[in-house]
Amino acid sequence: MISFKKRYIIYFIDIILPIPLQKTFTYSVTEEEASYLQKGMRVAVSFGKTKMYTGLVFTIHQTAPVLYEAKDINQILDDKPIVNEQQLKHWQWIASYYLCSLGDVYRASLPSAFLLESETIIYKNEVFNDESILNDDEFLVYEALQHQSQLTVHQIADILGKKKVMPLINQLIEKLVISIKEEIYETYKPKLVKYVRLHSQYDSNEMLQALLEELSRAKKQQEAVLSFFQLKASKKPIKAKDLEEASGVSSAVLKALVAKEIFEFYHIQTDRIQYKGKINDLKQLNEYQEVALNQIKDSFTKNDITLLQGVTGSGKTEIYNKLIQETIDNGKQVLFLLPEIALTTQIIARLENYFGKQISVFHSKYSMNERVEVWNNVLESKTKAQIILGARSSVFLPFSNLGLIVVDEEHEASYKQFEPSPRYNARDAAIVLAKIHNAKVLLGSATPSLESKFNADQHKYGLVELTRRHGNIQLPKIELIDVKEKHRKKEMKGHFSDRLLKLITEALELKEQVILFQNRRGFSPIVECTTCGTAPQCPNCDVSLTYHKYRGELKCHYCHYQRAMPNSCGACGSATLNTKGFGTEQIELELKELFPDHVIGRMDLDTTRGKNGYQKIIGAFEAQEIDVLVGTQMLSKGLDFENVSLVGILSADSMLNFPDFRAHERAYQLMVQVSGRAGRSKKQGHVAIQTFNPYHQILQQVSTTNYPEMYKEQLQDRWQYHYPPYYRLIKITLKHRDYTKVDTGINWLAKSLQNVFKENVLGPSAPAVARIRNQYIKNLIIKIPPKQSLGKTKEQIQKIKNTFEAVKEFRPIRFILDVDAY
Repeated sequence: MISFKKRYIIYFIDIILPIPLQKTFTYSVTEEEASYLQKGMRVAVSFGKTKMYTGLVFTIHQTAPVLYEAKDINQILDDKPIVNEQQLKHWQWIASYYLCSLGDVYRASLPSAFLLESETIIYKNEVFNDESILNDDEFLVYEALQHQSQLTVHQIADILGKKKVMPLINQLIEKLVISIKEEIYETYKPKLVKYVRLHSQYDSNEMLQALLEELSRAKKQQEAVLSFFQLKASKKPIKAKDLEEASGVSSAVLKALVAKEIFEFYHIQTDRIQYKGKINDLKQLNEYQEVALNQIKDSFTKNDITLLQGVTGSGKTEIYNKLIQETIDNGKQVLFLLPEIALTTQIIARLENYFGKQISVFHSKYSMNERVEVWNNVLESKTKAQIILGARSSVFLPFSNLGLIVVDEEHEASYKQFEPSPRYNARDAAIVLAKIHNAKVLLGSATPSLESKFNADQHKYGLVELTRRHGNIQLPKIELIDVKEKHRKKEMKGHFSDRLLKLITEALELKEQVILFQNRRGFSPIVECTTCGTAPQCPNCDVSLTYHKYRGELKCHYCHYQRAMPNSCGACGSATLNTKGFGTEQIELELKELFPDHVIGRMDLDTTRGKNGYQKIIGAFEAQEIDVLVGTQMLSKGLDFENVSLVGILSADSMLNFPDFRAHERAYQLMVQVSGRAGRSKKQGHVAIQTFNPYHQILQQVSTTNYPEMYKEQLQDRWQYHYPPYYRLIKITLKHRDYTKVDTGINWLAKSLQNVFKENVLGPSAPAVARIRNQYIKNLIIKIPPKQSLGKTKEQIQKIKNTFEAVKEFRPIRFILDVDAY
């Protein structure tokens, strides 16, 4: 006799979890779930003992995991994928190139609303009444549940003052004291606008007449109904808010009419960000811009990437606009990358003039719900998301038919993400993203990074140059002021030389505006006792506290520790405290004393907090409500102010003497970019640079805006000392609260790496600030020669890292890998 057993086919899915582990995890699903699920959908799964995570489906297959038994998924969260194939390809490249996990990239890419949060909720068991079987900790939890209907795991941890509470919760479950349940919170809430309509029973004229007679005594309600008919004439849906304003009644009156079944409320979902305004035609290009545009198009036929090197104020944005228009006319999407959120405020206004509702903006100052809406609009290729304007995180959006990526100010260090992982460079990630989509990339800058210029010289990129400013205005006149000499002759007033003050006075008398640049915020970086020389230090970091006079406090710019400014020295009790060095706040106060009749503004991290912080300051400066604007490097990046005739750089030396192989290149870029804010529309601008060393070669190159000479000199240094663009760099950082552990770990690591990479290992060394947030830091740098395989090098490093993490005493040390760490 033959028996037929029904064979069940078991399906599995590999999912990416938003955690820093290198692999995907396998869960089991039913045949029905497997047929419904697609790559890029989210599922809720339990991981470990207490946690519920939002996983992303990576593959669907029938191979059971070998080392563990696959758990079931809890629920499917999407009805269609929210991440597409091209994105997953891009994520894999980022994870492999920057030596991080796919989970890290997943967490960085998705707005946090998509990563559902989970809490284990604990309820009391109503039938339990035998308190005698509970120990002290168990009784504390039981007693807390008498006062609260439910508790979370975190709340129980707080009640008991312990981190590990799961064993105790398991004991309480076994004793039938409590029951548990996993709650999942969907954190995105669509924006709903409340509208009003008349109840269907009032369709006929007779019923309406009767209604108005019925409301003759309720004047407010009658007023609301009459206003409703006036608004209805426009044949548009009527918002509850508009009706309240038109009739002058409160929301309570409308609610009363709804209760009487005269009105009905209904809701329509809407986007939080809407463009209101008229669309203008694109500006006509001048002959030089026209030539550059044609050269770019020609270059795109041979190269996918083109570098546009155009002097400050040459009108690069107008060229971008023409290329954007052509791309969207071909039905493709455009990504416009900017290095700084401050820049987006001006560019948004400009682009909206031409492209109106086709633009969406994506950066961290936008709320989580706003970012979710942009994500969904890009995913669905809506017309309002044809052009995406954003900071570095916008390379992670779900593009489906990208045609062009513009990377403005491509040299900017802000494109590099340092913390947390993935430590990617948005410019390089954008180039790979474009390759996946067969799109073109335009890199724009007046002072390109050495790597991009080198790639253009090697014919990996096309190169187009724009050497004239828009309107043929000359580049600003740059003047170096010798501060050492001025001090000797006693011609300094505070932090200003007599020459700079004269230039500021002249500009203000002509009703022109001034920008002053000081790349340090706060009032003073050091407060020192004049008796014993002690300076207040941050308790968590190896750095002195910065004095912020406005708030009367000392602040650490690394860990945000703050305390009130002391009246006397903490070491010797002396009341004579002195400030050393100066920041933007001190400059602002000095200017208010020197120019009491003028409005002084300040733009730095302290004044631009909040979503509209940048807009308010930039808007006020554009409207010429501010005469002198003091700021940090935020001011240097591509901003365009018509009436600025003078730019002052107050301390050039701090930029030049920075311990970094890119210090001179960065200083040149920063000073030329800041200088470029002067004289952009009417007449030649003026730039004054205060320095103790006016004969420094970089300052001489800035004063003549001699990029080729700077490029040539820096390239020679890089070749001689084995730095990019010739050699690649991978930086390894160890962090731990115990100095000895970090020191032992880094020495072991250095020896292991030197065995493989010989003299190409630099270090170990401690950074300038060797302890941050009570974590000691040590670094190693590996240089990779031009002909050495990058892939094989990374494999070797990964092997050494795995061995390092297998050693028990090294396991608690945080191991950070940063590829292209500059």
